[in-house]
Amino acid sequence: MYEGYLPVNRQDMLEKGISRPDFVYVCGDAYVDHPSFGSAIISRVLEAHGYSVCMLCQPDWRNVESVCEFGEPRLAFLVSSGNMDSMVNHYTVAKKRRGRDAYSPGGRMGMRPDRAVLVYCNLIRRFFRKAPIIIGGLEASLRRLAHYDYWEDRLRRSILLDSGADILSYGMGERSIVEIADALDAGISVSDIGWINGTVWKARHEEQIYDAIRLPAFSEIEADKAAFARSFAIQYRNTDSISGRRLYEPYEEGVFLVQNPPSAPLTETEMDDVYSLPYMRSFHPSYLEKGGVPALGDMKLSITSNRGCFGECNFCALTMHEGRVVQARSHESILSEARLILKDPDFKGYIFDVGGPTAEFRGPACKKQLDKGACTGKRCLWPMPCKNLEVDHGDYLSLLRKLRNLPGVKKIFIRSGFRFDYLMADKDRSFLRELCMHHVSGQMRVAPEHVSDHVLRAMGKPPSAVYRAFTREFERVKAELSGSARYLVPYFMSSHPGCRLIDAIELAEAIRDMGYMPEQVQDFYPTPGTVSTTMYYTGLDPFTLKPVYVPKDPHEKAMQRALMQYRKPENHALVREALRKAHREDLIGYGGKCLVPPQSDRHL
Repeated sequence: MYEGYLPVNRQDMLEKGISRPDFVYVCGDAYVDHPSFGSAIISRVLEAHGYSVCMLCQPDWRNVESVCEFGEPRLAFLVSSGNMDSMVNHYTVAKKRRGRDAYSPGGRMGMRPDRAVLVYCNLIRRFFRKAPIIIGGLEASLRRLAHYDYWEDRLRRSILLDSGADILSYGMGERSIVEIADALDAGISVSDIGWINGTVWKARHEEQIYDAIRLPAFSEIEADKAAFARSFAIQYRNTDSISGRRLYEPYEEGVFLVQNPPSAPLTETEMDDVYSLPYMRSFHPSYLEKGGVPALGDMKLSITSNRGCFGECNFCALTMHEGRVVQARSHESILSEARLILKDPDFKGYIFDVGGPTAEFRGPACKKQLDKGACTGKRCLWPMPCKNLEVDHGDYLSLLRKLRNLPGVKKIFIRSGFRFDYLMADKDRSFLRELCMHHVSGQMRVAPEHVSDHVLRAMGKPPSAVYRAFTREFERVKAELSGSARYLVPYFMSSHPGCRLIDAIELAEAIRDMGYMPEQVQDFYPTPGTVSTTMYYTGLDPFTLKPVYVPKDPHEKAMQRALMQYRKPENHALVREALRKAHREDLIGYGGKCLVPPQSDRHL
């Protein structure tokens, strides 16, 4: 047994004096006891509330007895695919199998099954027919109701039904998992637990459901894409713990999936408590000889300072998972974790990140969110910053300065990203200056995503003019600073809903004028739980039901992707084809504004 870690096998369990664990946590990731991993947080929170937890990580799903390692837990099995959706973990946007799984020992692929939550739950049910099963984590959270599955190109039912589990804990589950545990410990049957916020449960009779919005039935959304779009819009508008309503989704077999309102965000004190738990801050030592767990990497020397995001990019699932109300840890809590990092043998003077979904968000967007919740009909930053938005980088700057002053800290990087539109809304530009001086190394990565306002509207991103203003401000600050050169490295996305060939050409021209060639190109990836995925599937904006152009043809997507890397000789034929199709032959030739020569390079 390795001291400090939770039991990973029966021998560990017995040596810890546990004859029967309260919970067995079945996880698709290797066991990493670090607060960057959801399984570590949930297990340590349960432990802090007096419950014993055994970790059954990456059981061999080909061996049906692998789930029997600890026997039947006293209260429940907990099941998660891990930090990522298992299908995203396994497949590229082109649906090709990836060669590496960073969340497995040595990066080895094949340590978890596709659709891990379903597979693990079905294995458990074969041996423990009556044991309660609670599912959670990203894969379950974003598939909690009927959803579009890109890999099968069809709608799938709620994962709660297909898994055979009893309750689904969605979002950040610290509150709901303790409430579920306490209810089970009190002797309440799992089938009777239907009141806990942040959970989804099954009702057999509609009369059981109260004060709720009825979503279109699964049979209806299967037959009508517009009905699915309407259903998603209702779900999206009910993601706030204060304003969100209970929702339910009927299924033909007489089952009703009930989604209770989201759990309340953690307070600062509660966040501090979660991150002060006795994590070992490393992967289990048994993985050492296999090469460790690559995903821990820079996370080991990084700090999570906040949760939630009011940025609301349409291609991001954060609204549906973490919510729009930002929660942050106190300075002292973060400094305390930094002091632990300073003692780590791998620490060489560099903290690799201090942030979250958006690094500089340190609290709710406005005071109204504290008692009324996030607005359901408008956004904080799009299409322009709300007049009620409280723009302030001061608290984050103060935190970074304190961290920089810790003995032994050479540099603190900010890699989790920041919002340049939020920065531009701040009249005080101190943050940008200190960011350039202290927190980037040569290159500053930003995510404008596109340059066409037509596409940016579909993405929920600010107009292109905002990014151009930011680049001018960046160049001004850069000119004032001495030292090593600093460069903007923008991220762009191809084939997002709304992006036509003419928009992709506009982006190629902008890349040409920037003198920048992207090393990698990211195609839009339709994953569950996003506005953009709903657009991709339905061809409709879910909030207006107006048609949205969706580039689905693989050849057109290849052309859009090639346009972003038009200088590569192997892309020239596709780029010429795209330009001719869009009647932009003026960009074929040898002039300064041309993208490609009139013939392939091998004939030059």
